[in-house]
Amino acid sequence: MEGVMMAGKTVNVTAVRRKNNAIEFFEVPRKEIAWVNKLKKIPLLRGIVAIIESSAKGAQHLNFSAEKYAEDETGEEEQKASAKKGSFGNLSMLLGVAVVGVLSFLFGKFVFTLVPAFIEQLLFQHVFSNQVLHNLLEGVIKIVLLLGYIYFISLTPLIKRLFQYHGAEHKVISAYEAGKELTVENVQKFNTLHYRCGSSFMVFTVIVGVIIYSFFKYDGLWDRLLIRIVLLPIVIGLSYEVLRLTNSVRDTPVLRYLGYPGLWLQKLTTKEPDDSQVEVSIASFQRMLELERELLESGGQRKPGQAVS
Repeated sequence: MEGVMMAGKTVNVTAVRRKNNAIEFFEVPRKEIAWVNKLKKIPLLRGIVAIIESSAKGAQHLNFSAEKYAEDETGEEEQKASAKKGSFGNLSMLLGVAVVGVLSFLFGKFVFTLVPAFIEQLLFQHVFSNQVLHNLLEGVIKIVLLLGYIYFISLTPLIKRLFQYHGAEHKVISAYEAGKELTVENVQKFNTLHYRCGSSFMVFTVIVGVIIYSFFKYDGLWDRLLIRIVLLPIVIGLSYEVLRLTNSVRDTPVLRYLGYPGLWLQKLTTKEPDDSQVEVSIASFQRMLELERELLESGGQRKPGQAVS
């Protein structure tokens, strides 16, 4: 909310625009866990690990931005009351938010997986018997629900601004990858779409799911739903690999079109940002690069969860 998170190799940084026009940062070094790093090297498993990890960390950063937004809206008295909370309470809150972030992702994924299957079975189970066609219709229903949900929430002013910051994030990353100096003028020349976006991942889960489900026969609704639940980790893992593949071939003629379904969805999840939003995105990215250097030089001793302005 009113900000952008940038993830580096050693630190994640969120920059938010406060009501007084100042930019405030939330910096969290990334802790290296040996067994997690091993899982990240295994195809299929690395996708599941990456999604869970990003859900947990993303929830923490979202909570920070929501707190700052609320402070600006409620005023100074509430800010003082909030500041009285101890560090243990803040740590507990961050851990709780991380857990909630993961659970929210899992709950949403289960709902998004099961509801379309239930609707398709309810409407078309007696129309024809070809299960491949049933799977295709299920995929169509998922796409319709996804597009409809994103479209309607994008009509609200708050989500529209969030999508503008999303576009600003993509512009900055594209400018950096192109070797351009990160100025507002340079960044605004770039597109709001990017091949590595999580929005693309959502589309690929639908496409990959339709393909995988077609290899498994089911008897009745509950059998169908059970198969969806059991195969969900495989769908997530393969979709992540497809996302990586489309990014690796984005500069290859013909193969670059593999990533287009995800880019089309990003036309809904990103909006053209204004200059002030691009400034926040640049600030977040540059702060991340700065801390990357500092953490590498200091051996990663910076205290996690620091908020600075």
